[in-house]
Amino acid sequence: MTVAKTRNKQLPQRRPGFQPGQSGNPAGRPKGSRNKASILAQEMLDGEVEILVRRCIDLVLAGDQVALRLCLERLLPPRKDVPIRLALPEITGPQDLISAMATLLAAVSQGEITPLEAQPLGQLLEALRRSIETNDLDARLEQLETHLRLEVPQ
Repeated sequence: MTVAKTRNKQLPQRRPGFQPGQSGNPAGRPKGSRNKASILAQEMLDGEVEILVRRCIDLVLAGDQVALRLCLERLLPPRKDVPIRLALPEITGPQDLISAMATLLAAVSQGEITPLEAQPLGQLLEALRRSIETNDLDARLEQLETHLRLEVPQ
């Protein structure tokens, strides 16, 4: 086919579809809906659940470590967040934050808490520092505005 013939040939017509940038399902997948594989697996297991659980229990009682671990993980999932006990000094101002951070650092270095446990505490102390700083700046700004109002005659 020559170049002239291909120019005259039209592209195949597309079906009318979605406009670029617009989803065909703007609401998205409904919450709680399951995919076909999950539904099929559930249907296959519906009549076998009791037999499977009994077999798993038998394996655990026979000393199968893998079955025991799987059962325990399912029955008692690992805690994602645990409370930690750490005595921080009372924080009333910016100077107290220094001693609180020092206490936190000492607890990590002495092995009382892990660095992963200390990180959210450090973030909380930083948020408190920003709050105190914002409050102090607001008070100073209010003083300056009051002082300027007194100096400038209206």
